[in-house]
Amino acid sequence: MDSDETGFEHSGLWVPVLAGLLLGACQAHPIPDSSPLLQFGGQVRQRYLYTDDAQQTEAHLEIREDGTVGGAAHQSPESLLQLKALKPGVIQILGVKTSRFLCQKPDGALYGSLHFDPEACSFRELLLENGYNVYQSEAHGLPLHLPGNKSPHRDPASRGPARFLPLPGLPPAPPEPPGILAPQPPDVGSSDPLSMVGPSQARSPSYAS
Repeated sequence: MDSDETGFEHSGLWVPVLAGLLLGACQAHPIPDSSPLLQFGGQVRQRYLYTDDAQQTEAHLEIREDGTVGGAAHQSPESLLQLKALKPGVIQILGVKTSRFLCQKPDGALYGSLHFDPEACSFRELLLENGYNVYQSEAHGLPLHLPGNKSPHRDPASRGPARFLPLPGLPPAPPEPPGILAPQPPDVGSSDPLSMVGPSQARSPSYAS
């Protein structure tokens, strides 16, 4: 009986020791969070995608109301895009104004769709060292290019990736509500310069023109 009690006491002494070892191991080796979303400050970003790739294009990617995709020389409401992470390294691109998703056909052609198709509208985002990004269709592996003057017989994959610079963008600020009008200076030519009586009070005949 005494040996059982002694064994139980010795086994009980190992509990705090093991707990201390486990706690020390957790503190010494924290689990890193390698999610690329941390550098963006959130899962959703509003950006203008500016490109100046080798196909003589300097424009902002634009998703238009009719579903066409093109480039605008200057930032426009149609070029403000919402980039949302679907999983690490893969995003969807939505036109803020048109509510159309950027999608890509198997031949590399771009279009805007009102409905999200995971196969056509998911893009892999590759970050470059110079601040530019490269986007590729996750399903087809084709690089994202703005429509340009290209040969119809040229394979889109042979053009190489186009680089895009994500520029921070905010939607246009709503018009400010009309504020309270500033008080008018007293009319010293009136018999009621402080408007104590009301607007119907006649002006003093001494100051009448």
